[in-house]
Amino acid sequence: HPRLEIKSCSGGGGRIDLEILRRVEEVWASDNTDAFDRLRIQEGFSQAHTARIMSAWVTDSPNWVNGRAVSLSYRFLVAMQGALGIGSNLNKWTGEDFALAGKMVALDKRIRATVQNGDLYRLFSPRAGDLTANQYVGPGGRQAVLFAFRHSQQYNTPAATIRLRGLDPRATYRIESIDNKLVDKRPQLSGAYLMEAGLNVNLRGDFDATAVVLERVE
Repeated sequence: HPRLEIKSCSGGGGRIDLEILRRVEEVWASDNTDAFDRLRIQEGFSQAHTARIMSAWVTDSPNWVNGRAVSLSYRFLVAMQGALGIGSNLNKWTGEDFALAGKMVALDKRIRATVQNGDLYRLFSPRAGDLTANQYVGPGGRQAVLFAFRHSQQYNTPAATIRLRGLDPRATYRIESIDNKLVDKRPQLSGAYLMEAGLNVNLRGDFDATAVVLERVE
């Protein structure tokens, strides 16, 4: 059945292997869909498998696993690092939720090829501190995407500077913050600057998140 898409079961117990991946298009990484927990789950998954096969859903909040509540934007940004899906009770969504979801789905369509087929750079691990940052550089290097998540802010401290990787140091990149959480508001920066000086994101409080899209300028 060459036109039938099949999704395999979750990765627990080593059920995602190369033999089953010959026969399915997506796999379910874990029954734990809590967005914060998924940062570590997805980090581990990405050590062995590509993002395009990882089914990643936006589910309800508070999450059934641990009762944690995080924003819809946070949940979307976590799930957009795989094969985005929505598994929420839409009857409980507000008009604002649907408007945000529409913007996020449109963004996902713009960056999907970069995330699913590009190179992944793990800039800050969720296992090492309160900041998680992943960067994807698309085929050919024309587009890059940065995802950043903060677990908890203490004493009004800023998030660590994020130095990007995999860019052309001689090229100029157009910088697009999806939610105006970049400290530096300059619309264009060089690859050398982005990799040496880096970007600062204004993530505050608990479970804050953002994304930045970079487009190489000719």
